Amino acid sequence: MTQALSDLNEQLLQAARRAGADDADAMAVRGTSLGIEVRHGALEQAERSEGIDIGLRVFLGQRSAIVSASDTRSDTLEDMAERAVAMAKEAPEDPCAGLADADQITQGYDIAALELYDPTPEPSPAALQEDAARAEAAALGNPQVSQVQSASAGYSSREVHFAATNGFRGGYARTDRGLSCVAICGTGTEMERDYDGDSRIFQSDLRSPEDIGTRAAARTVERAGARKPPTGSYPVLFDERVSSTLIGHLLMAANGSSVARGASWLRDAKGEQVLPSGISLHELPHRPRTSGSRPFDAEGLPTKARDIVADGVLTGWTMDLATARKLGISSTGNAARSASSGPSPTTWNVTLTQGDQSRADLIADMGTGLLVTSMIGSTINSNTGDYSRGAAGIWIENGEMTYAVNECTIAGNLRDMLLNIVPANDARAHLSRVVPSLLVPGMTLAGV
Repeated sequence: MTQALSDLNEQLLQAARRAGADDADAMAVRGTSLGIEVRHGALEQAERSEGIDIGLRVFLGQRSAIVSASDTRSDTLEDMAERAVAMAKEAPEDPCAGLADADQITQGYDIAALELYDPTPEPSPAALQEDAARAEAAALGNPQVSQVQSASAGYSSREVHFAATNGFRGGYARTDRGLSCVAICGTGTEMERDYDGDSRIFQSDLRSPEDIGTRAAARTVERAGARKPPTGSYPVLFDERVSSTLIGHLLMAANGSSVARGASWLRDAKGEQVLPSGISLHELPHRPRTSGSRPFDAEGLPTKARDIVADGVLTGWTMDLATARKLGISSTGNAARSASSGPSPTTWNVTLTQGDQSRADLIADMGTGLLVTSMIGSTINSNTGDYSRGAAGIWIENGEMTYAVNECTIAGNLRDMLLNIVPANDARAHLSRVVPSLLVPGMTLAGV
């Protein structure tokens, strides 16, 4: 972590004190991003951005305000502090506002063990263009692919530093490297498209462009000739590519912010069965080379492993400090923020217990139903858990994949769906959400 970001935060805190703040915290982020898109083997678009964002949150008793800027001149820092204090004077009192106590903040962490930063040189635009072109060529190598909508490669690097008047100081750097390809088959109203991509912290972990282009093409061709499925009640298998959205709805319902607002279908479910027995949902914020890893949260509290669901039972909520105070419990160290916004609860890396069957086994066992590989739109009732989404995928007949499906709707209730899921064993271990394909035994399908 560069000394420059640390110094900026110290200047912001000192300016806040001079402006009359009782307490304050500051965040500084320096980032670089580079994106390349290729079409027909030639460069279609190139973007590069560099910048720095700083944010200051001040407290006057139980009143608070936050301001941000991308200008780091000394007079700007002083102006930020004065504006923040003036805004805080006009803000309503919030009995839950405030920094962590000094004995709550993390006292040490091993950032190197998380491997969030790839020390190898930033890839050149030419190298990114070559990767994107190779992915496009691999997709076009499938004779049934009529065109590639886009092939893109990107890189980003950022440094983050936090400081607060309670004594907390901490920062880290991280990198991201991505590659994706979207292929199209058919023409006119018979067009279908699908994609593949990969995103990693370390360049050396990224899948090859040929693999990504080939898989994007295969998925696209698999969707050729898609039609609507029959209407009725059928088992639905959520492919590993989309199954994490189901768990995402559970995580949102177990978010302390939703619970505090009373806008959660799990608001009264603490200590109750929400997943089948034997299935747990673990949060692991210290997994190396994983995008959701953090050494500490945005309020300086240490992050730690926990079970959100243990043996099917919901153990509690995901909390930041303010939400925890509202609910009369302790923070779980899950605060996240940007330079321009205050903290809010979020989850880090989560892993769902896998089953002992493959996706192919579940397809063979499900009889007749739908394998969902992509979804669009959603209507989710946050209070009741009623669920409805547009879906596309493959129709399963007598345990075998038969034809592609699109333009259908799947519906059910999340509480019932999650209580009856059957997990496969195909989760990708490097993702922030490690969730296998999930079979829901009965859902309502609206098709033909």
